[in-house]
Amino acid sequence: MKLYELTADDDAVSPVIGVILMVAITVILAAVIGTFVLGLGSSVQSTSPNAQFTFNEEDDGNLTITHDGGDSVGADNINVTSDNATFDDYSGDVYCQDASTGNGTVWSSSELTAGDACTVPSDAPLNDGDTIRIVWESDDGSNSATLATYEY
Repeated sequence: MKLYELTADDDAVSPVIGVILMVAITVILAAVIGTFVLGLGSSVQSTSPNAQFTFNEEDDGNLTITHDGGDSVGADNINVTSDNATFDDYSGDVYCQDASTGNGTVWSSSELTAGDACTVPSDAPLNDGDTIRIVWESDDGSNSATLATYEY
């Protein structure tokens, strides 16, 4: 028996590895091309920002909401809501205000970064136990997320 012939025959390994690599490359290319052709790549881009907000009840009854850090957020993408009231967009600026009375102050900037704030007035229709939410919505309206909550 010729023992060296058994260990020297490794011709079959190379074609098998070659076929496996060709199949893997084909699958990866098909996945990448399919993602862009079907438009799935665009839906991944509108992820919610990672921003922190704090709430401070003042002595005069006003509630000040401050952006404390994290990603900057466009003020027009932010809505402040509660269980009983919506503090809504007015004249292109986002106000923390009671939609029925129009009272309140504008965010201090159109692009919210650390330190920017707004005030919910004391005459807003808030009750003890109401949950106030900072809600972010993407530009196209397809995505939204609650960035912060506060129990009044």
